[in-house]
Amino acid sequence: MIDKATALETVLRKLDKLPEGHAVDLRTYKRNRSVTIARTGPDTFDVQERGYHEELFQTDRAKMKKLLKTLFKREFPRSTKIRLYDLGESGADAHADRKII
Repeated sequence: MIDKATALETVLRKLDKLPEGHAVDLRTYKRNRSVTIARTGPDTFDVQERGYHEELFQTDRAKMKKLLKTLFKREFPRSTKIRLYDLGESGADAHADRKII
């Protein structure tokens, strides 16, 4: 679990080191809303939003900070802690049914 205040910098650092084909999952404390980020190429990412809105974004590293800032405000408005899961090589769709309390 990471603080929301430092989550943006932490996620961007993690994405810089993320190998191609791997993904990370950001969830609320209750695990009912999520943002999944999968690296699809050397500088391209698929960002899937599940919660208040259901959308799929394809973006590059340069536009990632602005997109994540928008998604954090929309999906995690009252959260103080965010769960960060490393999904590994299998991709974002294989772990879409993570436990919801």
